[in-house]
Amino acid sequence: MPTVDLTLETFEKTILEGGTVFVDFWAAWCGPCLQFAPNYQAAAEANPDLVFAKVDTEAQQQLAAAMNIRSIPTIMAFKDGVGVFAQAGALPRPVLDDLISQVRALDMDEVRAQLAAQEADDAADDEVSEQSA
Repeated sequence: MPTVDLTLETFEKTILEGGTVFVDFWAAWCGPCLQFAPNYQAAAEANPDLVFAKVDTEAQQQLAAAMNIRSIPTIMAFKDGVGVFAQAGALPRPVLDDLISQVRALDMDEVRAQLAAQEADDAADDEVSEQSA
């Protein structure tokens, strides 16, 4: 399956409706991005049931800023609308394949429970900070 180009207008819909979505933030002037591109394309072709998207950070500066992209290439993975992975740097093909397998294997009920617990802990920390101020 070919990769999908994402824009500010299509990003959220793709993430929320795409099931499992990998996103490569890249730029045409970035050497490591260009070296990584064939691995990413090959992974997309080998996994047609997943969405492999690309964001040109030059053309989509507002989206890159909103996603806090500080270095490229940056790879992000989303499953069922939840961000589950983000890392800067070009991944070798075996590492990318391993990442794909790990994201496939995620139990999203467990991930959501962990996120809820973390949010509860953060809220409790905020309350303690406010009381001691």
